[in-house]
Amino acid sequence: MSDISKLIEEVIATERRWVKAHLELDLDTIASILSDGYRQIRADGSVIGKEELLASYRSGERKWDVAESDDYEVRIYGETAVLIGCWRGVGENAGERFDYGARFLAVYVLEVGGWKLAADVSVPFE
Repeated sequence: MSDISKLIEEVIATERRWVKAHLELDLDTIASILSDGYRQIRADGSVIGKEELLASYRSGERKWDVAESDDYEVRIYGETAVLIGCWRGVGENAGERFDYGARFLAVYVLEVGGWKLAADVSVPFE
């Protein structure tokens, strides 16, 4: 196995831990995967950081019945990885049911402790 293949496998393993943590609402794992400088571009164009994202989960108003991702394409650029994939989420947020699929782009950076999610954005399927 080449060094690049090993790095790609590590990034995908981190992404799978991220998705599983959402399904289980494992905030410790979610927090450990997020880089301190994490940024998320939201559907309305706003940008939030790590603390805002974690606060939205801590409210207890969000839960997932289904959280899954697949169809990964990963490119490694030194200590940065760009992952494109598909995401599906079903659950409830603030009393409202959701069921959506999206294509997403996630930027992972290699930091002490492994791959950390630095930024992401998703576009729902029409």
